[in-house]
Amino acid sequence: MSEHYDLGKRGEDEAVKFLEAKGYYIMHRNWRCGKKELDIVARDGEEIAFVEVKTRQNTLYGRPEDAVDDSKIRRIVSSANAYVHRYMIDLPIRFDIITVIGVEPPYEIEHIPDAFFPPLWR
Repeated sequence: MSEHYDLGKRGEDEAVKFLEAKGYYIMHRNWRCGKKELDIVARDGEEIAFVEVKTRQNTLYGRPEDAVDDSKIRRIVSSANAYVHRYMIDLPIRFDIITVIGVEPPYEIEHIPDAFFPPLWR
């Protein structure tokens, strides 16, 4: 596997540990439906959080959350819509971002609940 892939996998592992320590129930990791993909789907009380994980070695080229642009948001929302329909979810949902910075523990982890809202479709 590539070093980039390994770093991303470690970041997602750290994000899951972080969420579980906060009492979240992890429903799915790397959920896929065709070309649609969600990093983490977690239950937080009576809400479902669709969590996008961004991992970087450092912030020399910007903050990890800056990589979640409008195009990425549309893909995440489309994937979440597919997930909600497939599993007939009838709970409030939200979109979070977790950033993981570093190459080995201890990582710098930031959780951004309600990081973005679904765009209006035209």
